[in-house]
Amino acid sequence: MRTIDFVILAIYAVAIFGLAQWVSRDKGGHKKDSTDYFLAGKALPWWAIGASLIAANISAEQIIGMSGSGYALGLAIASYEWMAALTLLIVGKFFLPIFLKNNISTMPQFLEQRYGPSVRNVMAVFWLILYVFVNLTSILWLGSIAIHTVTGVDQMTALVIIGVFALAYQLWGGLKAVALTDIVQVALLITGGLIIVYLSLDKIGAGGGVVAGFQHLTSQFPEKFDMILSRDNPHYKDLPGLSVLFGGLWVMNVSYWGFNQYIIQRALGAKDIAEAQKGIALAAYLKLLMPVIVVLPGIAALVLVPGLTKPDQAYPEMMKLLPPGVLGLVFAALVAAIVASLAAKINSIATIFTLDVYAKIKTGSSERHLVTVGRITAVAAVIVGIVMAKPLLGKAEQAFQFIQDFTGFFTPGIVVIFMLGLFWKRATTASALVAAIGGAALSGAFFVADKMGVFVIPFMNRVGLVFLLTLAAAVLVSLVAPQKKAVNVVSLEGVSYKTTAGFNIAGLGVIVILIVLYATWW
Repeated sequence: MRTIDFVILAIYAVAIFGLAQWVSRDKGGHKKDSTDYFLAGKALPWWAIGASLIAANISAEQIIGMSGSGYALGLAIASYEWMAALTLLIVGKFFLPIFLKNNISTMPQFLEQRYGPSVRNVMAVFWLILYVFVNLTSILWLGSIAIHTVTGVDQMTALVIIGVFALAYQLWGGLKAVALTDIVQVALLITGGLIIVYLSLDKIGAGGGVVAGFQHLTSQFPEKFDMILSRDNPHYKDLPGLSVLFGGLWVMNVSYWGFNQYIIQRALGAKDIAEAQKGIALAAYLKLLMPVIVVLPGIAALVLVPGLTKPDQAYPEMMKLLPPGVLGLVFAALVAAIVASLAAKINSIATIFTLDVYAKIKTGSSERHLVTVGRITAVAAVIVGIVMAKPLLGKAEQAFQFIQDFTGFFTPGIVVIFMLGLFWKRATTASALVAAIGGAALSGAFFVADKMGVFVIPFMNRVGLVFLLTLAAAVLVSLVAPQKKAVNVVSLEGVSYKTTAGFNIAGLGVIVILIVLYATWW
């Protein structure tokens, strides 16, 4: 990086920090309460919700990790993005109306209202462990790889810098500081991503332009543009054929977009259901665009920087090809994605611990005290993430696949618990605990059997199979041992699944685009 690149990065850092403090300032002497800090006062507009959903999602593990997967296995990895667009529409139409009608602030809170405190306690602890030891550590580690590769700064130093900056910029304002600055972060991310795609394809095209570069890429590596992998593909185990359309990927996506605190928290902060659904629709279209930004550079790296020792080096190496000034802008975009997603995770960790753990133990705590506890929790989470990042991810070949493998242990049980809780009145507390614990145990058993060669199965198929087995077990438990004491206080009265004409038209557009994409690269 040259001086101009560091100047651009410095301008970004100062501007985004200042903007976060300004949008989340206390007005008229009002002091932040827990709703202000954790849910932005339930006043988020649709554009902030849509942008913040993407900013929370697209970070180092997406940009670095999915580019690495694009380098290793091709465009097929884009199914995670494209099928997520359809999943978002389902979440907006069927899940959000129930959550907002019941004034839900956290996912463990919903579980308590539906199943009682035991299920809430189990899942709150699970999510805290997952967010700190998988999500935080992966973003910190992959973000530090990018910074080290581009700038030459020591990786551990870079890791500490991004962790501290992400913590500091959202520590005072909470979710409002994060969500209302994410529109800037996402705009920068998209701009920077499109620049690196344009320049890389133009270089591959050797003067023929972007279209010529893309055609050269598809002709030289046609196997990298197969969306549905055949059984003889060496990466079939990562993306097993039609399972990306009809199998376990649905379980992964529904869990992530529908029941994941640091994602759904943005929509829970909406002023009403219509605003939340408009934000969801915006996020769905941005998801359709993401593979262009995060997967295509990895495929282009096969031509421009072949022979990489690790696939996750693809995006940082591509950034090295950029001219001064442009490199600073693209690098600022990458840092923006890292910081925005880190801040989202940090805030959600603080939200769950404060509202679902601490407030239940220390009943009667003042609003101001809860906000203070949230800030202390945020600091502690970042410290743990910084310390554990290298031990957990230092030897991972493809960090994105590592994350999917780990979360795949728990997502089947989570989806069973929520789907039955939302749409089946007879689901019991015992069935939810069976799903939570049994789903993880089954996933672990299949994982061990696969490693031993006893029962070899792609992890996505494992997720689908465990979901079906866990669902059957939960339904059986509910039927055999009905709930003796009523614990369900989730109300479906007055919940409407009717959506506006605008949302319906947007949804139809997403479906048409997906059909065209998969028909083109089947």
